Amino acid sequence: MATRLEPIKPTLENETKLWDMGIFRVAGIDEVGRGALAGPVYAAAVILPARNSILEELTGVCDSKLMTAEEREEWAPIIKKKAIAWSLGWASCKEIDRWNILSCTYLAARRAVQALKISPDHLLLDNLKLAKVNLPQTAVAEGDTCCLSIAAASVIAKVARDAELCVLDNRFPTYGFASHKGYATDEHILAISKHGPCPQHRLSFAPIRPQ
Repeated sequence: MATRLEPIKPTLENETKLWDMGIFRVAGIDEVGRGALAGPVYAAAVILPARNSILEELTGVCDSKLMTAEEREEWAPIIKKKAIAWSLGWASCKEIDRWNILSCTYLAARRAVQALKISPDHLLLDNLKLAKVNLPQTAVAEGDTCCLSIAAASVIAKVARDAELCVLDNRFPTYGFASHKGYATDEHILAISKHGPCPQHRLSFAPIRPQ
């Protein structure tokens, strides 16, 4: 049996550089669902308290893709409790078809920032920058892996989107959304081929998009 490798632990390197300059309300932002064939794209924003001990308090948090579903479910409420503020934003499959997935990834992230109950002073994002947001921001390469604030946001976004896909599974049970979360598994593609797309499919995405 293969041994599961320990994921790389995120650090506070990016946050502490800002904290040392007196910039304390630092929001990490990440998205989930860009590559799915169905459902919305989600983003989360998380402002962690400006203290080094938060690294140990969130010791089990890393890039959500490297965590099991059980680990994400365990740590998401802890992140929410420890955070100064957190929020979610999303863009629907209809918006994705209208404006394209990249534009809607930015839209979901902007909505997450706007939904924060505490206005951030600086944004940390996973390898992107947000236009139309008048805030200082830093694009961090592999941010969901190396930056705790972004990793925390990735967990919040993933858990929220997974829950939404389980809701959609109840509405459209023939597609198996609860198991594959809208991604292009063989099971999902076979269901689309057999039943056609439902209102939660992204009609602009191959293989759904008419050739």
